[in-house]
Amino acid sequence: METAPKPGRDVPPKKDRLQTKKKKPRRYWEEETTLTAAGASPGPPGSKKRNRELRPERPKNANITKKSRISRKPHLPKKPRERRNLEPQRSVSGAQDPFPGPAPVPVEVARKFRRIDKSKKLPHSKSKTRSRLEVAEAEEEEISIKAARSELLLAEEPGFLEGEDGENTAKISQADIVEAVDIASAAKHFDLNLRQFGPYRLNYSPTGRHVAFGGRRGHVATLDWVTKRLMCEINVMEAVRDIRFLHSEALLAVAQNRWLHIYDNQGIELHCIRRCDRVTRLEFLPFHFLLATASETGFLTYLDVSVGKIVAALNARAGRLDVMTKNPYNAVIHLGHSNGIVSLWSPAMKEPLAKILCHRGGVRAVAVDSTGTYMATSGLDHQLKIFDLRGTFQPLSARTLPQGAGHLAFSQRGLLAAGMGDVVNIWAGQGKASPPSLEQPYLTHRLSGHVHGLHFCPFEDVLGVGHNGGITSMLVPGAAEPNFDGLESNPYRSQKQRQEWEVKALLEKVPAELICLDPRALAEVDVISLEQEKKERIERLGYDPEAKAPFQPKPKQKGRSSTASLVKRKRKVMDEEHRDKVRQSLEQQPQKKEKAAKPLRARPSALDRFVR
Repeated sequence: METAPKPGRDVPPKKDRLQTKKKKPRRYWEEETTLTAAGASPGPPGSKKRNRELRPERPKNANITKKSRISRKPHLPKKPRERRNLEPQRSVSGAQDPFPGPAPVPVEVARKFRRIDKSKKLPHSKSKTRSRLEVAEAEEEEISIKAARSELLLAEEPGFLEGEDGENTAKISQADIVEAVDIASAAKHFDLNLRQFGPYRLNYSPTGRHVAFGGRRGHVATLDWVTKRLMCEINVMEAVRDIRFLHSEALLAVAQNRWLHIYDNQGIELHCIRRCDRVTRLEFLPFHFLLATASETGFLTYLDVSVGKIVAALNARAGRLDVMTKNPYNAVIHLGHSNGIVSLWSPAMKEPLAKILCHRGGVRAVAVDSTGTYMATSGLDHQLKIFDLRGTFQPLSARTLPQGAGHLAFSQRGLLAAGMGDVVNIWAGQGKASPPSLEQPYLTHRLSGHVHGLHFCPFEDVLGVGHNGGITSMLVPGAAEPNFDGLESNPYRSQKQRQEWEVKALLEKVPAELICLDPRALAEVDVISLEQEKKERIERLGYDPEAKAPFQPKPKQKGRSSTASLVKRKRKVMDEEHRDKVRQSLEQQPQKKEKAAKPLRARPSALDRFVR
């Protein structure tokens, strides 16, 4: 009969219990391998275990306290690390990447985003400046490659209206286009019947989400035309000649019969600028925060809306100013005059930058494309002309219209719209960088009243037309840029995002003095003007202040660099330089005539000192 073991029997002693260690479970990254001769066993990656045999044994009689910092390990020279052959990265499944490394970028695509011309050699300058230029070139190259790679993420592509074989697209009506497109695009075509307050002028916000329009009889309204939500609607009880959004849809500038007024998006009047009176046309420069106004008195006025100060008031000396537009590329204002001349203005100059004789009669309308390359003008001689603004100012093409165009507008993709009476004609070119072809119109639309204002909506294939009967939104396929920059003009931004963008735009505001015909010239040095200014300064001062650097004494030790000792050393050097200058001036002066020869004597006398 078996009996249960008594407690304390057949139980291993405590010493043996410590010797028997519990076997650790094997992890999935460990392989079942036999122990090597050194006794090492594979462990998890990054394990801190080391081979015990490689460690030097601690002597038994060594008395080392815990606070001792003396290392008893033998000092062995470090072996240089061997470079391992980097194998191609493998995925989780173990398959090898068939396309290792970054994707190659075509040179033509990267060249489109490059701004630095590598054909020009770097100037011979100091090593520090040269290294900075090389770093800037490397950064520009890297940014252009990143932009070329991110171009694949632009899902939207521009598309034009194409007719069947032999079909003229100008005969396709807006009803046919609305019937062929999807529901969301068809909702962008609408008519607002506002005959009692017309004719109307309109303007779209920089993001293209909101539209503001003002009638000749005082009606002013802003509308979210995508959702058809009315933001504000007021009647100013006097004629409205022009209307413009400022840097955002929260502020609105209205040129009324007497003065210029600023309203917010709720229709509340914020400012009344009485120095800008009898304003006929408005233009806003977003990167400079300047509001340009043209008046009946012939003055072109620039108002800085960030500080509320008039930057410049220029007299054009050409009578009433009723034709004005801006160049989006260089922020130069183009004014059309009654003598057929278009003048280009900058707030930094009191005289026009250039004058272009465009027509034999008065200029009725002027428009400049988004790239700043081409300018379209129309005059009383019923001529529509396209000019090249790249330094030549020569007409590229011209067309005689049966009725002169009173209003012109360019789209983001280079389409040109012209309002002639109650008809709107649109001409298209080969692409964004090519001028529009005036041979055959791309689209034609007839309105219920005479055209009074044209403006293409940014980032939407929509043309807004203001006329006597109200507002019309036309569908123009291929007119706008299909992809927008969310950090620059985001139509779906929230109020917080708009506020942050305003702060960033104010910090990056461009001074008004930098507006010129060629913005690329700002990064270059005008050597001729610099030498002329240097000569004038030398003539005015009488010496060259940059000829030699002023003496700067070196610091010395043991208290010899006190203020008094430094001043003494400087004065000593200045005195020596002054003596050298006096000595040189005396040498250059003509020598004085020698005195009359004295009678020679055999022996000198002591009384000769009193002889004069």
